[in-house]
Amino acid sequence: MISQELVYLTLFCVVVLAILVLDLTVIGRNSHVLSFKEATIWTGVWVSLALLFYVFILVNGHNFHGITNMNELLAVKAKYAPQLQLDPSSFEHSLSIYHQNMGMEFLSGYLIEYTLSMDNVFVIMMILSAFSVRDKYYKHVLFWGILGAIVLRFLFIFTGAALIARFEWILLVFGAFLVYTGVKMFINRNEEEKIEPHEHWLVKFLSKHTKVYPRYYKDHFFVRRKKELFITPLFVVLMLIEFTDLIFAMDSIPAIFAITRDPYLVFFSNIFAIIGLRSLFFLLLRVVDLFHYLKIGISFLLVFVGFKLLFHTWLDEIGFKSVYSLYVILLTLVLCIVISIIFPPKEEKIEAV
Repeated sequence: MISQELVYLTLFCVVVLAILVLDLTVIGRNSHVLSFKEATIWTGVWVSLALLFYVFILVNGHNFHGITNMNELLAVKAKYAPQLQLDPSSFEHSLSIYHQNMGMEFLSGYLIEYTLSMDNVFVIMMILSAFSVRDKYYKHVLFWGILGAIVLRFLFIFTGAALIARFEWILLVFGAFLVYTGVKMFINRNEEEKIEPHEHWLVKFLSKHTKVYPRYYKDHFFVRRKKELFITPLFVVLMLIEFTDLIFAMDSIPAIFAITRDPYLVFFSNIFAIIGLRSLFFLLLRVVDLFHYLKIGISFLLVFVGFKLLFHTWLDEIGFKSVYSLYVILLTLVLCIVISIIFPPKEEKIEAV
């Protein structure tokens, strides 16, 4: 018998893929650079869809795990939300509490992933710039990059959930790794990151083991010449973006497991953040210099969720609520934006020689 969880997961993936295909074949069929207005509108669309899904969770969240009675609710709670305090005298009231907690965990997970994605966007900008990719091909590359990221996140999340269910001490490893990453990011926040296209190990590997076409060919990833199939430099760029997302997933996925143990919520929040990554890219492309304190905020959030994982047992015992994480994430984002606006970056003075 097919589980309720698998049905909802399949439906969710089908809808997401349908949206992406519609975007590729109809909405974004012509290669062009998204204007600031277009990027803002599309960012608003993706955020609105995530908020609609949040409302859906508040009303229908119990159906993800096929909960129909109090015993089933208690079993799911013990597995995914041991800190949650339910009302044993009322199934309806307990269900309402569970829905609210589920909604808060989804929002917190979505925000933390969206915030961490901003750092990913900065690296993608450097890759596209380093490889001199034409602006009008950005959308095409990012579409396939996002599609690949969805598959990778699916594998990462459910493999991680299975490991956590069997070896709970892995949460401590995740926590220590996030604290280390956050501290390292803060220390190196002012260092200028550079990408040398021909020195990257992945570029060298692809150049050695495949036939790379010497130049870009429109927005194609492959080109056939004299019965030989070549990969284009644009495909190399795509592989670098996928590799970059793989590295960032090692931060973001453990970070969301600090918010919720429910792998389905982790997956849903991840995917909603990822499908909005392309419009976010074009938005940040034009305001990247405005939010120069964002890296400090991201490093703080990594340390915060790292400590949440390290002390998850104690936090569960004292009843640390999901909404508290949401407050910390929102406050951090607002402070980073406000402080960046109040204290803009100083312009470097060029001394006359």
